[in-house]
Amino acid sequence: MSINLESSLLSLNSLNKSYINGKWVEGKSQTTYEVVNPYDGSVLTTVRLATVEQVRETFEIAKEAQKRWAKSTAEERKSVIKKAIQYLNENREEIVSIVSQETGGSLLKANVEVHLAIEVMEEALKFTDVIYKVKEIPSMVEDKVNHVYKLPIGVIASISPFNFPVNLSMRTIAPAIALGNSVVHKPDIQVGMSGGSILAKAFEEAGLPKGVFNVVLTDINEIGDEMLTNKHSSLISFTGSTAVGKHIGEIAGRNLKRVALELGGNSPFVVLSDADVDQAVNAAIFGKFIHQGQICMIINRMIVHQDVYDEFVQKFVERAKQVPCGDPKDPNTIIGPIINERQMQKALNVIEEAKKEGIKMPLEGRREGNVLTPYVFVDVDNSSKLAQTEVFAPIATIIKARTDQEAIDLANDTEYGLSSAIFTSNLEKGEELALQIDSGMTHINDQTVNDSPNIPFGGNKSSGLGRFGNPWIVEEFTVAKWISIQEKDRKYPF
Repeated sequence: MSINLESSLLSLNSLNKSYINGKWVEGKSQTTYEVVNPYDGSVLTTVRLATVEQVRETFEIAKEAQKRWAKSTAEERKSVIKKAIQYLNENREEIVSIVSQETGGSLLKANVEVHLAIEVMEEALKFTDVIYKVKEIPSMVEDKVNHVYKLPIGVIASISPFNFPVNLSMRTIAPAIALGNSVVHKPDIQVGMSGGSILAKAFEEAGLPKGVFNVVLTDINEIGDEMLTNKHSSLISFTGSTAVGKHIGEIAGRNLKRVALELGGNSPFVVLSDADVDQAVNAAIFGKFIHQGQICMIINRMIVHQDVYDEFVQKFVERAKQVPCGDPKDPNTIIGPIINERQMQKALNVIEEAKKEGIKMPLEGRREGNVLTPYVFVDVDNSSKLAQTEVFAPIATIIKARTDQEAIDLANDTEYGLSSAIFTSNLEKGEELALQIDSGMTHINDQTVNDSPNIPFGGNKSSGLGRFGNPWIVEEFTVAKWISIQEKDRKYPF
């Protein structure tokens, strides 16, 4: 499936503006940004960036719009989300093509991403009626009735990354809107159409009242920390690097703002002595190389028991050699381009440092334009820089464990704790060991890249704070309000 580039460009050129207060607005900065196809470097569209003054104005607008939207009915909110889903479904083929062109992802990945975003929206339909629903709680005071409500938190500042821009934006936007909040959203400018404008168009077509959802196409050099420090933002939802997440957490703490942070990962893929090696290899190939390894949940370390180590390495290397690499427009392609030259150089530096350290490399990849073909390093020390670095590239790291327990200990020996996986034929033992891994998610007999809108998605340690998914996101995006009603005169002690 491929959309004619010119028709896609026409669509992109009609969506290359910020969406503020229900209008498509040209940025007022003197700076423009070229959104490029990372595979061939062709310019998809050019964006004039929004200024810090425009962002401040957007928060003011969102604050007022939220007051009105908070009074909407559950059915009104549900209707808007349903119509936005309909727009994405009706325009899915072209959206998938744009996502693939803008992110460099394969058509398979782009289809999966749009599907996941729609699932998030469908799940949000289930909790539009949560706010203002009263829960009665017994009182310790005679003749007092306690009512507890969930209320919208207010304006949510949303910041999303380049790798899965549709899904990782929508998992904040849809729940926020469903729960009566407004949103000021800043997608990564590299994927501003996929992560922002397309979503704004969907909600515009759905009839969402102006000012409830706003997209600012800009970058940090232009607006600084305004998304974080603005007085009207009640919660900051961010997906991205741990370094930036710590900066956000520091600012949020000083300003007593709530956060939902999904950050970096160093996900272990543990293969125990009793594992089905062939199936473990199947899972590892997918969980390492989907979207060029540019996923926070990607398998970063394969920790394999010594009894099956040689077999696993041999079979994994042979499979890695066969993974199709190249142009994402080719439906057979699995590994497409790295998102930009800076990320490419980071990956190449990781490779060169590992080579200098003398780490064994049974498969040496190569750079072909902006595409990096698979590299495999084996007999890696878990304390090495290679093993402790979050590698956003198709670079596989395999570590030998002497025992099953050592494998779990090695899995935990990292500052991160996002996703993890264990392969074993003993499911009961697998679940016992899964509870020992300090991560937000562990998958038994599967790979680490899993997501669903009805599970608690999030990480431990340096991998983040808070949980996405229903009903956990409801707690994140609402505030509890206690109202007590004294039905008869209370007698006081003085």
